[in-house]
This record gives sequence, structure tokens and C-alpha cells, in this order.
Amino acid sequence: MTEEKSLKMRNMPMGKLIASMSIPAMFSMLIQALYNIVDTIYVARIDKTSDALITALGYAFPMQILLMAFALGIGIGTNVLVARKLGERKPEEASRFGQTGIMLTIMMSIVFLGLSFVIVEPFMKMMSNNHEIIKAGTSYLRIVMAFSIFQFLEIVYTKILQSTGQMIIPMFTQLIGAITNIILDPIFIFGWFGLPAFGVTGAAIATVIGQGVAMIFVLIYTYRKKLEISLSLRRFRFSKHHVTEIIKLGAPSAVMNSVASITNIALNSILKQHDPEETANAVLTSYFKLQSFVFMPAFGLNQGGMPILSYNYGANNKKRFDKALKILFTTALSILTVGLLIFQIFPKPLLNLFSPSPRMIELGLPALRLISLAFIPAAINVILTMTFQSVGRGFVAMTMSLLRQLAFLIPFAYLFGKFWKLNGVWLAFPASEAIVTLFFFPLGIYIVRKVFQLKEKLL
Repeated sequence: MTEEKSLKMRNMPMGKLIASMSIPAMFSMLIQALYNIVDTIYVARIDKTSDALITALGYAFPMQILLMAFALGIGIGTNVLVARKLGERKPEEASRFGQTGIMLTIMMSIVFLGLSFVIVEPFMKMMSNNHEIIKAGTSYLRIVMAFSIFQFLEIVYTKILQSTGQMIIPMFTQLIGAITNIILDPIFIFGWFGLPAFGVTGAAIATVIGQGVAMIFVLIYTYRKKLEISLSLRRFRFSKHHVTEIIKLGAPSAVMNSVASITNIALNSILKQHDPEETANAVLTSYFKLQSFVFMPAFGLNQGGMPILSYNYGANNKKRFDKALKILFTTALSILTVGLLIFQIFPKPLLNLFSPSPRMIELGLPALRLISLAFIPAAINVILTMTFQSVGRGFVAMTMSLLRQLAFLIPFAYLFGKFWKLNGVWLAFPASEAIVTLFFFPLGIYIVRKVFQLKEKLL
């Protein structure tokens, strides 16, 4: 981090600092959400008489979540440690953490390349017995997994840049990737400009090309720009300490997102018990695509907020830490409240984006209204999770996520489904979020106070 960046983190008015750090990330995440939804909209229009292709993307989604889980785990672990070491004014140590994160990312992408040839088709057959769904999902997922290195490297480099206080370039990186994908989607899916119509496979091709373009852009910027930290790998040597610390702080994020993958699989299984035609599964897929417009800005807020909290924790500046936390909570609640109102008032126009069947509309209207009740407690939980990670309490963040997405949500979905059928499954979302909020919010207040007291004793 340059001295100018360091001074900004230490002295800039907190509201202005959070805005400067978060708005670019929020904007780029909104573009990412747009790409996610456009991808599905185009696929849904391949065959407007069936919801099967939407369901196929939904069944591929858990594996995509898993890819993202490992990438974000390494990226966030690296982000927190680089920001912390810069807050402690140890740029050489920050550089070592950055280099280690990059190497771990490359190794992980090679693993997923190998797995793409082995597990994709068996996975899709586990998810469905419908031949059309299996074929479409397999062709899409295999390409996305095989070329995951593009996504992995783009994520870790943008996280490193964010940890040094740079938010504009990560925003442009995601913007370039998403726009490339959006432009290429109809070209490859429907066969424009003389190309063959690849269908669902075309959506995957557009996705990995977009990720590749984003990766190239951020690599060119990083190695042409003089940064305070060095990311050169020429003389890199693995250190057990650096690997362990990244995994220690990144594992909660990886586990949290991996749990989301398991949860998605379990929810799809529960839904099929209530709707053997698998239309409810298409509704769930549509919900996840739509809710990204609400949650992506909140996650962008996290991207901007985490380096600020980590820096001020490293600098032992509790006053600025608390002020940042208050602004982050208020902003997240505002975003999710707007999202709740949109889902309550306009569920049908939202579903109509996916060329739905009448059956999908029938099941989807109550689904969107019921699930969106989770948005308010989820806003609190998103910021709490980031707070725990920023002060080195990754295990607490991981436990919180396990309870939200697995220990409560899945049993609630199963049990509520027994009493209220599909509506009961949807009600499990707000129920699990609310219970976690009631327990972890006071715990978060206690932990923040405690870690700063401990840090004060060590100085």
C-alpha cells in the first residue's frame, strides 16, 4: 500500500472511505449479477415450452458454487492478511502472503481441471433422471470447470488489489469480464454471425471467454503498475506459515460457500419430493439468479469494508473500526430492505424474465414473497460474518454460516415441507436467518470488544 493509500485508510472520513472502497465493488458486483441473470434468460429462450434448461443450470450451480468457494477462500484469506500486514506496516510480509495466495490458486485450478473429466456427468446423473437436463448440465459444467483457472486467477488478483486499497481496477476487471460474457452469450447460444448455435454449451463458452478476458486485464495491470507489494513469483518459495495462515483465514469462506453448494443440492432433493416434474427446482434456480441483484451489492459492500476493518484492527484503531461497522450495517440493511420490497411487490415481472411456464408462475409467486422475508436478517448476518473474519475469528464465521445454511435451513425445509408442502420449504429461509441473527449479533458485539482489549494488552 502506498503512503497515500495508507493515509486514506487511517485518516479519510469513514463514510467517504467506505463509499470510495465499496461503491466500485458494488457496481462491479451488480454487473456480475446482470451477467448471471442474462445467461439464464438466454438459455431459457432456447426452448420456451420447457423449464428443463433452467433446471439444468440450477443443477450445475452447486458445482459452480464449489469452484467459487475455493477461489474466494484463497482470495479472502490473502486479502485479509495482506491488508493486516500493511496496517502493521510490514510490506515485505504482505508481499509473501500475496505471492503464496497466487500459487495456491494456480494449484487449485489444476485440480479442478482434472476433476472436470471425471465427476461432471456422474454429478448431473445424481441430480436428475431427466435426459435433457443431464445432457445440458453436463455440457455446460464441464467447460466451466475445465477453464476455472481464468476465474481463479481473476479473483485472487482482484482481492490482492482490494487489500491495498485499490477498488477501481477490480471493478473494471469484473465489468470487462461480465460485458464480454453478455455480448458473447447470444452469439454462441443462438449462432449469430455465421457461427453454429451451440445452445447451453454456448453459454459456457461465453462464460469462460469472459473470465479469460478479465484475467488478462487484471494481470496486465498488476504487473505493469508499481505496487507497494511485490507479486513476482520468480524466486518464490512456499512457506508453511504463509500457507497455513491463508488457509486458516480463507477456510471459513471456502467452507461457507461449499456449504451453500451442499445446501443447494439438498434443497433440490427436497423440492423434487414435493414436485416430481422439477418445476419447483426451476423456481429455486430463478430465485438464486434474481436474489443476486440484491445480495451482490451487499457483497460488494463487504469487499470494500473488509480491508477497512482488517486495516483498523491491525492498526488497533477501535474508534474507526466501530464507526465503519455502524455504517456497514446501516447500508446493508438499506440495500436488503429495498430488495425485500421489490420481491414482495413485483414477483411476477421478475419471473417473467425467464419465459416461465404457467406452472412455474404458479409456484414462483409465493416462493419469491416467502423467501425474501429472509433479506433483513440476512443483511445483518452478512456484515457479521465479514466482521468475524476481519478480526481473525474465522472459525466463528464458519460456524455461523454452517448454522445458517445447513444446520437450520435444511432441517427446517424438510420439516416445514411436511406441514406446509412447498410453501414450508420457502419459509425455511427466513426462519433460519432470523434464529442465527438473534444469537450471533450479541456475540459479535462481545467478540469485537474482546479482541481489541486483548490487542491493547499486547501493545
